[in-house]
Amino acid sequence: MFLIFGDPVSHSKSPLMHNYFFKKEGIDECYGRFCLKDGSKIIEKFKELKIKGANVTVPHKEWAYKLADEVRGIAKEIGAVNTLVKEDDKIVGYNTDAPGFLEAVKDFKFKKPLIIGAGGTAKALSLVLPKADILNRSEKRLEYFKKKGKKTFTWNEIDNFDYDLIINTTSAGLNDENLPAPTNIINKLFSNSKYAVDVIYGKETPFLKKAKEYNLKTKSGLDMLVYQGVLAMELFLGKELDREKVAKLYFEILR
Repeated sequence: MFLIFGDPVSHSKSPLMHNYFFKKEGIDECYGRFCLKDGSKIIEKFKELKIKGANVTVPHKEWAYKLADEVRGIAKEIGAVNTLVKEDDKIVGYNTDAPGFLEAVKDFKFKKPLIIGAGGTAKALSLVLPKADILNRSEKRLEYFKKKGKKTFTWNEIDNFDYDLIINTTSAGLNDENLPAPTNIINKLFSNSKYAVDVIYGKETPFLKKAKEYNLKTKSGLDMLVYQGVLAMELFLGKELDREKVAKLYFEILR
């Protein structure tokens, strides 16, 4: 058995995706949800439930990172784990969010990305997009990126609009009709760009609507969700999968 830990967790699409995959592939497994209030109990609960693997969503990714017996790959740099897998007598932590993003945009031919926002997702993506610059409303949250040698701007400072991929990692547009930066900035960015990605899924955000006005190729957070799920499934089953075939199944059930 596999599941997802989070709080809240009822909105998660992971059970839908993974159970559909098990059914289609004739794999005798199931995937559930577990609302975990106290993140410090994540490994304890993993063992108690005798599961083989789990996904981890907010707000427990940092707890999973701290408490896993071992952390591998990019999760070490990000400081957050979104996938836990039982391997022999150890519970090992991985992060498939950032690699899932790369997998989702692999058909985009971009050279110069700009990340809008400075939270956890922006940090993760900045590690797999070494050439990305960062744009954020406030100066304070840009410190992390400056220490990493990144080029950063606040809304008042941005003077370069020459980017071919614009990525929104903020929550702007999730429950409102806001853009992640002032309209004049977004307009200037989109008039030079080719691609736009919003990490939000479940709705067409104002950011993506605006991108389409400029005829940009777009992807939503659904693509990232699907591909991080495919990579998590590879870890759960301990083998490489035909990623496009699995992604197709996930899109099929989600759409």
